[in-house]
Amino acid sequence: MTASEQVLDSPEGWVADHIRRYVETDGAEGHEWRPGVWTLLLTTRGRRSGKLRRTALIYGRDGDAYLVVGSQGGAPEHPAWYLNLLAEPEVQVQVGAEKFTARARSATGEEKPRMWRTMTETWPAYDEYQTKTDREIPVVVLERI
Repeated sequence: MTASEQVLDSPEGWVADHIRRYVETDGAEGHEWRPGVWTLLLTTRGRRSGKLRRTALIYGRDGDAYLVVGSQGGAPEHPAWYLNLLAEPEVQVQVGAEKFTARARSATGEEKPRMWRTMTETWPAYDEYQTKTDREIPVVVLERI
């Protein structure tokens, strides 16, 4: 990913507004989305278009790693950002004002129960989302490189 490439933000109205405020204020607005619920910006490369795509996601921590969940509200299909990182696991992350490159991977079967608990403590609706779909909702581990 090069700094000169244009990044396309999520097309949805309120998400795009959230991302815009986050970027414009270097995370001063938007990092804490709701009281006690923190978000990061994840930039992936589109698996078909090759364009950079940015979205805001609730995150948790596991040691030095950041955790995000590919829930898409319990939709039957994985979110596009998740499919993108499966194709290209090197991603850009912004947490507040901090920006870094990370490698994304799905939590292993052994790690996932612990990481899922971490994420449902932050956003309990993830448990409800899992009941809405037959797919296994992934927990994604973002490790700084």
